[in-house]
Amino acid sequence: MANQAPPSVLTFAGTDPSGGAGLQADILTFASIGCHPLSVVTAITVQDTVGVDSVLAMDADWVNDQARAILEDVQVSAFKLGLLGSVENIAVIAEIMADYPDIPLLIDPILTSGRGDDLTNDDMMDAMIELLFPQATLITPNSLEARRFAFADDMDDKISLTSLDEAAARLLEMGSEYVLITGTHERTLEVTNTLYGENKLIKAYKWERLVGSYHGSGCTLTSAIAACMAHGLSLEEAIEEAQEFTWQTLKNGFRPGMGQYIPDRMFWARDEEDVVVTGGDGSIKAH
Repeated sequence: MANQAPPSVLTFAGTDPSGGAGLQADILTFASIGCHPLSVVTAITVQDTVGVDSVLAMDADWVNDQARAILEDVQVSAFKLGLLGSVENIAVIAEIMADYPDIPLLIDPILTSGRGDDLTNDDMMDAMIELLFPQATLITPNSLEARRFAFADDMDDKISLTSLDEAAARLLEMGSEYVLITGTHERTLEVTNTLYGENKLIKAYKWERLVGSYHGSGCTLTSAIAACMAHGLSLEEAIEEAQEFTWQTLKNGFRPGMGQYIPDRMFWARDEEDVVVTGGDGSIKAH
């Protein structure tokens, strides 16, 4: 007798050879939370733990064929979107999402890498706002991304001072049911992540700010929320659980190369005394 299948979550994302972010981060997160990972490659990147050197977008027909093939075969419990690669890919993915309106759609609206490398241009931003945000259950921009999307038409030097409440109001007007703005880029003692919906602030979550710079924290959070929702949790329950999971992955993060730390999505599988941080020079540091 076959075992019952775990819930399946489908990600549309670009590859990351370092395993820190992107497709690999999504797959690790889904699996760690007990979901079966499904994936559609939207772009291939040349990158390491330091930054992104180049991005090759997949042909939109290939994106469509990858998704349609798996969706005709497997029941999906949640969708997660990350780096999408091109306007053409965004248009194709929007058409696919429109065929599955009852499945939660979570979007991590990536604009740059952790180093600041541009990954999404203005045309892609406009396409996401027009075609994908109105279909989204939740979008999860960091504070910089929230302001850029919300004030794309009137960006100036003062935009960094704009209230996140105002940015969230504009994002909700674009059609997403909920918005979770993460606060790692804000100059605050604690990290505050803020959930908005129904034209109001719903809840602010405060987390201890950890030392270091992490590669893939946003991918991990959004994927964790999708995985928790696939298990049947409500949106707010999923956000609570996913933040706890993500914070633990960061607390147990490691540095495999010469760049940023990578979240350990399998932290729970290791004995506490076995968890260490490896320095880029090969040294072992107690965690």
